[in-house]
Amino acid sequence: MILDRVHQARVKNALEPEWEARFEPRSYGFRPGRSCQDAAGALYGVLKGKARRVWILDADLSAAFDKISHSFLLAQLGSFPARDMIAGWLKAGVFEAGKGFAPTEEGTPQGGIISPVLLNVALHGLEEAAGVRYRDGDYADRARDDSPVAVRYADDFVTCCFTRQQAEGVRERLTGWLAERGLSLNQDKTRVVHLTEGFDFLSWTFRRYPSGKLLIKPAKAAIRRHRQRLASEMRRLRGSNAKAVIATLNPVIRGWAAYHRGMVSSEVFNSLGAYMWKLTWKWARHSHPNKPASWVKARYFGSFNPFRQDAWVFGDRETGSYLRKHCWTRIRRHVMVKGGASPDDPDLAGYWRYRRDKHGTPLDIGAMNLLSRQRGRCPLCGDRLLTPGHLPDSPEEWQNWWLDVTQRPIERAPSAPGQQPGTREATPSLIHASCWRAQTARQRRSPAMQPATPSGLA
Repeated sequence: MILDRVHQARVKNALEPEWEARFEPRSYGFRPGRSCQDAAGALYGVLKGKARRVWILDADLSAAFDKISHSFLLAQLGSFPARDMIAGWLKAGVFEAGKGFAPTEEGTPQGGIISPVLLNVALHGLEEAAGVRYRDGDYADRARDDSPVAVRYADDFVTCCFTRQQAEGVRERLTGWLAERGLSLNQDKTRVVHLTEGFDFLSWTFRRYPSGKLLIKPAKAAIRRHRQRLASEMRRLRGSNAKAVIATLNPVIRGWAAYHRGMVSSEVFNSLGAYMWKLTWKWARHSHPNKPASWVKARYFGSFNPFRQDAWVFGDRETGSYLRKHCWTRIRRHVMVKGGASPDDPDLAGYWRYRRDKHGTPLDIGAMNLLSRQRGRCPLCGDRLLTPGHLPDSPEEWQNWWLDVTQRPIERAPSAPGQQPGTREATPSLIHASCWRAQTARQRRSPAMQPATPSGLA
């Protein structure tokens, strides 16, 4: 299994740069250096102000990864050297619990490293099929004035049209175009709506309000799912201590806020903060049913965050750790990637370096400052904590990133002017959780052992 995934990663690294040079400019899913926020930014550029493309074909493919035609996909790959290896993966079959072996006559490997790239290869040309036409010359990344605009993220895409009839025509053309690839539109999720009604895309709601202003807000369904997740975690944690609550929920809150921080989210963040207070208060009263409210407040709530004048922060008195609030994540507008820019293009190395240094990542100020000070690397192993070209692309992926990264005080060699030689100072650092566990285990076996800091990070 591990060897197979290694081979898939190797083939992906060879196939991806070739197709990155071909992919359409408004395709954003599973591509290096591109994100959901870029797709949202592209839609905002098309729909803002007095835009006339107000009829939206909000489309979704039905089981795209499971239905891709093998013959069409292999024909698209042409003479790619690893074509036969990819064909073997496509037709390898699967084992299902209680059913045994089942052959795979269509679709891509479930959970395969190469599957997202193969989906993009299969869907390449969707913009042209939808009737999108681009200008020539210096404005080649802009659609013509009479052309619809399609924005795609993996198997979810939106086409902005001038009239309802045009949107219905695009829908008919794409139905036939997708059938050649073994795919079809999900009729339950595909619809044509006016911009004033609003539509959901990538967990955000895009809507033009009566004032004429286009706003992008977290979708109600996304907010509901997040609330349900928080509530279910709090119920599961009944009987646990405050430290366990904080360790479990902080990555969830950080991840969700990082994903939505580029949109009109302040009001939503505040409402989620109030909802989170209700959950923590209920948890605390449930943990100590015989204690008065004043005792519960003194035990679990206080000014734990030294940078916030907030006496109602949920925290742990023993460790000083505390639960983050959604509203502490500052709203910061995302800066879109250039239309045809790719991290694989050596001529654009300066652009990607500037983009990384200037615009940073959707993290809070404290985490960004630590990453900048550490040059983006773990002070224990020296490996990257975050790869700018492959940022987490969903609340779940940001949550997993925060589960893999922890903030701990690390003893570093003295470097400040005036600091006495031979002294060491413990400063907060972002490190891999696995590195911290390994260091803790080593120190437990040998208490005198000091953490090794890579020379380039000291």
